[in-house]
Amino acid sequence: MTETAVDLGTVTAPSGMLVLGMAGWIDYWPHVGRPLSERARIVVATGGGHLHGPEDSEPSAWMCEAIAVAAAADRPLQVRAQTSASPFDGEPTIAVLEVDLGRPWAGSTGLDGQSTDGLADVTYWGKYEEAVHAQFGGDRIPQHPSGHGPRGWLDLPLVEAEAVAEQLRTWTREGPGNGLMVSVDAHTDFHRFNRTSWSHPLLAGAIDLDGCPILGLGWDPGGPLHTPPRRTGPRTGLPRHPRSARRRNSTALDHPAVRP
Repeated sequence: MTETAVDLGTVTAPSGMLVLGMAGWIDYWPHVGRPLSERARIVVATGGGHLHGPEDSEPSAWMCEAIAVAAAADRPLQVRAQTSASPFDGEPTIAVLEVDLGRPWAGSTGLDGQSTDGLADVTYWGKYEEAVHAQFGGDRIPQHPSGHGPRGWLDLPLVEAEAVAEQLRTWTREGPGNGLMVSVDAHTDFHRFNRTSWSHPLLAGAIDLDGCPILGLGWDPGGPLHTPPRRTGPRTGLPRHPRSARRRNSTALDHPAVRP
């Protein structure tokens, strides 16, 4: 299905809190506990999260639902969408809604992180893979549900991993000169995400990060599994249900009720 990226405009969040939810449910929140403004402040103070009413809400379960996160209060926040054709009438409809939060990442993350357990993985692939395997060994490491992947060793002490990789590079330099790729991947949080997603058809994987369960979605630069990120800094977003009368024009961004 063809998807199109669309810039929808900007929204401001002078409260420092961004709330995404069904606008038609705002007046129902007091009936399921507390007003949306109070619930949003509480969850943002603890890092942001998912808000919803109790399962026995009337007239339906989880009648009220929203996401509340901290956002920059001093600048417009860009709102974008990925659209896809509606299964009902073929017209464009919002499939994914994305909002830049205007906030920097906290601490070092991603590719520049340190090994969390002092271990690393060594993999190799290329024209001379079979010759290297015959001399040095190394198991097949499936990095795709189909079973495809390079050869190598998992969970080596970091120093040992670097030494093994240098052996392979030395063999290549003194032999054919090229035709072999070698990678040493320290067990950063980023790499742990990658490892947990290897067996999932959509590259989804979950890890525990400082006591918080995190679900990550990888993307394949050679394929359309997921759209790559286009901006730095954190973002938030909600998938949107297919086009229907009761869900049109129903997303509330920083409703005045959540402003201090």
